[in-house]
Amino acid sequence: MIYVPLSKLESIITTEPYINQNQQWKFARFTYTDPTSSFYLKVKQVKAVTGWAETSGIVRVQVDQPVLDLKAGDYIQAYCWLDKFKEATNPGQFDIAKYLAQRNVFIAASIDSRDGIELVQDFRKGAFTKLKSKLREIATQALLGELDVESQEYALLQALVLGYRTEIDSETYRAFQETGLLHFISLSGMNFMILIGIIWWLCKTAGLMKRARAVICLFAAVAFLLVVPPRSPAIRAAIMSSVFYISFFFQRKSNPFNTLSLAAVILLLIRPTYLFEPAWQLSFASVAGILLFTSPIENFIHERTIEKLGYTDTQKRSNYIHIISKLISPIIKVFALSFAAWLACAGISLYHFHKIQYLTSIWTVVVSPLIGAISVIGYLKTVLGLFLPGVAAKLDIIIAPLSELLIWLVKLIAGWNISEILIGKASPTVVILYYAFLLFAFFVHFRRPFVKKLICTVVTVGIIVLLGAAKWHRTYRDNLVLTCLDVGHGQAILAQLPGKANVLFDAGSLHKSDIGRRIVAPFLDYSGISKIDAIIISHNDVDHINGIPEIVEHCDVNGVYANEAFFTAADADTNDTAGTLQTSLNDQGLKIHHLGKDLNIGGKAKIKILWPSEEICRSKELSDNDKSAVSLIEFAGKKVILCSDIEKFAQQKLLQLYPDLKADIVVAPHHGLSKPSQAKFLESLDPDILICSCGQSQYETMNRASDSMTRDSNKISSFYTARNGAITICIKNNGTLKTDVFVE
Repeated sequence: MIYVPLSKLESIITTEPYINQNQQWKFARFTYTDPTSSFYLKVKQVKAVTGWAETSGIVRVQVDQPVLDLKAGDYIQAYCWLDKFKEATNPGQFDIAKYLAQRNVFIAASIDSRDGIELVQDFRKGAFTKLKSKLREIATQALLGELDVESQEYALLQALVLGYRTEIDSETYRAFQETGLLHFISLSGMNFMILIGIIWWLCKTAGLMKRARAVICLFAAVAFLLVVPPRSPAIRAAIMSSVFYISFFFQRKSNPFNTLSLAAVILLLIRPTYLFEPAWQLSFASVAGILLFTSPIENFIHERTIEKLGYTDTQKRSNYIHIISKLISPIIKVFALSFAAWLACAGISLYHFHKIQYLTSIWTVVVSPLIGAISVIGYLKTVLGLFLPGVAAKLDIIIAPLSELLIWLVKLIAGWNISEILIGKASPTVVILYYAFLLFAFFVHFRRPFVKKLICTVVTVGIIVLLGAAKWHRTYRDNLVLTCLDVGHGQAILAQLPGKANVLFDAGSLHKSDIGRRIVAPFLDYSGISKIDAIIISHNDVDHINGIPEIVEHCDVNGVYANEAFFTAADADTNDTAGTLQTSLNDQGLKIHHLGKDLNIGGKAKIKILWPSEEICRSKELSDNDKSAVSLIEFAGKKVILCSDIEKFAQQKLLQLYPDLKADIVVAPHHGLSKPSQAKFLESLDPDILICSCGQSQYETMNRASDSMTRDSNKISSFYTARNGAITICIKNNGTLKTDVFVE
């Protein structure tokens, strides 16, 4: 890691400053800093020791307070600290360093406050960025008009029509995600098709010839591309639509496969790393799937539905059959198109997102009328809003209730919890086998259809067995797997017990925000875990509990448990951390239960609570740390002790209560912050493995007792989340230990 002292950059702001208020995070108000702002800079000059030097590149900036007066296109001088992005340190965690490196962004700039930014009054700079910003402002105003900016109808309309989904609340976003309908609020070819279709129709109504219409549509496509977020699906759709309209000038019919290939080549020439991005892969796979598979699927369904009703070209149809066929045909077409796109994207989605959303095509058929109506009216309102804002405002009477209905419907479907199967990290071999089978099934022909059907059946069963075996292996275990995630100064430990029970001990962080959604939930998906049997809260410190609400939102949690000290704190102040957590979980229909001495959730592993007693919990003299729960896990003759934040008093009392207490694995008290008494406490436990869940600053500065113990005996293996990332200990059913770290 590099760390460059205070630097001065002369740059152009290339994106609108985004204020990260963490509104979806239940514990955001307990952070010690103001909401941060982030944006990107195109660097022109940097001030070095010898003076200003010309340079180039993109830098991501974070300002430790809201920035309200700067816009994209502003030319600024910034005093900042430069650093590299930190790579992911947990399985499944979003790797911001890798993501930005693919976009040629390698440097992060940190600015203490808005005072560190000076606006340079040079309006010739950043003209193109200012143009984009102005066009977006005009389009947004034309679309949204007088709608309530706080409503989810406003947020949904902005996402469906313009592709900006930052205002959508977490519940609505999660509903679209869980039903497999998230692509509707991510800008795609459908958006271009609807918008350009409206403009084409308006131009045709005005009496313009095809070439004139094509010119206007080309300008509209370019303008739209400047307005919407520059994602690969939008750029792909813009290129494909532009090629289509250019074909009118050469009197040539465009080939969709050639156009799709050209779009892919252009995007890869712009940035070759697009090839490795899920959005790029899904965008081109879905279009390729639609082009390749829609017709065969549609014909197959037609043969087994409409033709079974008696429909053929040579037969006379009754009015009844005619009406039925007219009603069914559009549904079949939408389903075939959606299913073709799903087939092409299923392997990619499984590889990147670890789940199979097998009902997406059905839900697409259900919501398509609403999506289509809202999108058409939204784009029509945008076009009219540019010239006739009064007329455009009248469309709010239609579009607002339709948006509200769509949100209600998607949430209803998501609430059924039947839309997806979580598999976990899939092998690339399975994904490759799937796509090879897909091409074989659609494009390889045999003289004897029975042979092909037999092969397809065998391969299909094989893929299902492979995925089922992976799911079974992750759900039912013979061993105990303990993973201490890297959450900085905090704690989140998942115990996957023998059998199928999963227990989470705490989930919080002092300095990292929203770790429930950003670290723990992605790890659960990566591991194929959709259910947590118990969450054990050690105590009410924010660095142990501020990620729990988002975990409960993300997956099925059977129960949450805390000791009497937690309830005492919650009753004393409902606005404190304990009260906030209790209120949040109550709102989600989950009650926090009293933690007893034993946690009986079945299986061969035993979980005991060694400390504190109810008398200790009620004591007003002791700190919250000394009242925190100490847990013991026993399996296959091995013992694991999770010490939470206990300090000198609790450590001494614990050894008095259990004078023969020993452990093979110990998670160090208070994140490894070492004191002489703690060194004696750890020596008494005599562990083989010591784990410290700590932040980087604690790791670099603390006087680690474990180091001296290691030097004395060469017995203890010490691991630190700040150094090793997520730490996984596997206790096999024969008692052997296996240790693995995410960062070598």
